[in-house]
Amino acid sequence: MNKIVNPIIPGFTPDPTICRVGDDFYIAVSSMELDPGIPLYHSKDLAHWELICNVMSADNGFHVKQNTMIGGMMAPTLRYHNGTYYIIAANFSHDGNFIVTAEKPEGPWSKPHWLTDVPGIDASIFFDNDGRCYLIGTGMVWKNEGGRMERGIWIAEYDLENYKLIGEPFTIFNSALRVGSAPESPHIYHIGDYYHLIIAEGGTEHYHAVMHARSKELFSFFEANPANPVLTHRHMGFSSPIINIGHADITDLPDGSWAAVMLGTRLVDGTKLLGRETFYCPLVWERDWPLFSPETGKVEWEYEAPASLPWTEYPAPATRFDFDDEKLDPRWVNWGTPYGDPYRIADSKLYIRCIPQDLNNKIRTLAEEKEVVYDHFAPLFGIRQTQPVQTAAVQMYFKPEEGESAGLAMIRAMNHQLHFERCCEDGKQLLRLVFTTCKFNTLPYFPGFKSENCCEVLAQTECDRNEIVLKAEMNGTDFRFYCGNPEDDLKEFATVDAKIICPEQIGCMTGNLIGIYATGNGKDSSSEASFDWFELK
Repeated sequence: MNKIVNPIIPGFTPDPTICRVGDDFYIAVSSMELDPGIPLYHSKDLAHWELICNVMSADNGFHVKQNTMIGGMMAPTLRYHNGTYYIIAANFSHDGNFIVTAEKPEGPWSKPHWLTDVPGIDASIFFDNDGRCYLIGTGMVWKNEGGRMERGIWIAEYDLENYKLIGEPFTIFNSALRVGSAPESPHIYHIGDYYHLIIAEGGTEHYHAVMHARSKELFSFFEANPANPVLTHRHMGFSSPIINIGHADITDLPDGSWAAVMLGTRLVDGTKLLGRETFYCPLVWERDWPLFSPETGKVEWEYEAPASLPWTEYPAPATRFDFDDEKLDPRWVNWGTPYGDPYRIADSKLYIRCIPQDLNNKIRTLAEEKEVVYDHFAPLFGIRQTQPVQTAAVQMYFKPEEGESAGLAMIRAMNHQLHFERCCEDGKQLLRLVFTTCKFNTLPYFPGFKSENCCEVLAQTECDRNEIVLKAEMNGTDFRFYCGNPEDDLKEFATVDAKIICPEQIGCMTGNLIGIYATGNGKDSSSEASFDWFELK
């Protein structure tokens, strides 16, 4: 029997939304501050997924800013109606809520239609059986017994031709548990006699959960499922191998059965190194209520694949990149949208210029984030780490001038990073491993935020070798760094416990991004680092 193995899309693929069109399944996920944004995956069997495009890119005017790695682009909903694919999401680096459309899932996708009259966060789109369109969202729309407004779920009919709400938002739910926090990410489905509402609750960390309610009328207060939470791992303790389960979306299969996808986090040596990933479980209906992961009630490592779906494997994605094409593989991302000409591909090499921007920028407050600026990006190309055991290596040519650096970087979040770099300091040519971190009192989205960036050199030696191979072996949180040239004759440089870039306080919003970079560290320069190849396997 074929098996669906979790996570079905590994490595920092949070907030999954699923849509079936005929015999094809599609999943879109959040991308936070990475550019291009909103990766879109395709599958025939729910087990094997291929990346077919990034929905938001330079082609449709995408803009996102480097900052904390917990802002930017989040909570998409993907739907299909009458020959058109729709994605609604929020870009907190630009103008908030928007809708993009496409005739084919691989694109091209339209430029954003900004939703200036749509309040709150996590808006989603719903097409009823009669063809009418509705938006559902999260906002301060529920008045409690004391008259104070609390967060709840609203719905409004929507005019897709003119991109505007029809009427005022109507409150349909508050939260499944009165002591529950953060009701959000609503999705509505019309199944049989009922409209079914699925939301997340409890925040995206340990107390995350999937909640459900239903109603026979859209514009009415929904009846909470007496079994809530219908899916969670918060009762399984902080050492459960899969934690933070929540933010679910569901779909039917051609044979009439059902499936659910949701985000979850694998613990790696007690840390959330890989961030939130996309998980799967089967779903059945009992007495018009959904039952997630029947028999066990928790997300398992594997399930029997539905026999009705054709088992369809895809070619393994490349693990070595030689920069022979004009465009990069769609798995490559930048941290923030790059502007100007900081990068180029030529002669089968990737060249990164030593621009003033660096990897350790000061974290900005929410008020500062609201400014649409175009210089907040990192001089970095990266790929998501997808498994606890992986090896990254790069061959680089770089002769730094004073203050410049280039090399291999591991970017976790909130400026918790490791830099394995060639640099020039006080006239000395150096090879070093640098740990950067950020001390802060609260998240930047809360009042009173203060932060301080700190850097520590973990290992250093003089090095006049301009052509060098840098390598990192990642075995859980045991990171071992190697250097030298040629590739098959590398010497160990340092060993690091990667727990230092995964403190509990930064959570699991994003996962580890492994990249190559060059920077003038505040100084503009015409110097370039050239990268012959990069490998992640």
